[in-house]
Amino acid sequence: MSTDTTKRPSPARARLIEAATRLFYEEGIHAVGVDRVIAEAEVTRATLYKQFGGKENLVLAYLENEDRMLRDMFAEAGSAVTDPTRLIDAVIDGIVADIRLRHTRGCPFINAAAEYPDGEGPVRTMIDEHREWFRSTLEQVAGAAGLERPAEVAASLVLLRDAALVGGYLDGDDRVSPAFERTAQAVIAAHRP
Repeated sequence: MSTDTTKRPSPARARLIEAATRLFYEEGIHAVGVDRVIAEAEVTRATLYKQFGGKENLVLAYLENEDRMLRDMFAEAGSAVTDPTRLIDAVIDGIVADIRLRHTRGCPFINAAAEYPDGEGPVRTMIDEHREWFRSTLEQVAGAAGLERPAEVAASLVLLRDAALVGGYLDGDDRVSPAFERTAQAVIAAHRP
């Protein structure tokens, strides 16, 4: 995954990523053709191919954008909350907010994985990298909070988040968010020394 954030993308590239992010998430990656993304971004076909070379690289840019937004949210929470025991609660609150406000149609990474079954392809590799980052970050947060067996806490929270994002889409966040929060807090409480 690219981590170069020093160079701002061109306005056309940014519009393509923005359009792809919205369309791929709302309607599905394979259901949205490049012509639709081009029209929404108000660019030419040549611009899309100059910027990305093809749809798969645009899909990778979409997922990289999702990954970057989540990493930025974690960084922001980490800088706003200095007490490690409160940070784990802030993470839970952030996931609940994500279910309610942003990812109302499930997890973009799970959705993309369903459309790209080749476990060795670049899309799945990016998804795996994102999930490993998320899991290891949760493990670090749990460890810093003094929780016992932080790897188990992280694995449980990843599983709960996955289920909550899918459940929020299918059953509504007003039903799923409180259940996620209750269950996540129970996991945390069970691992306090």
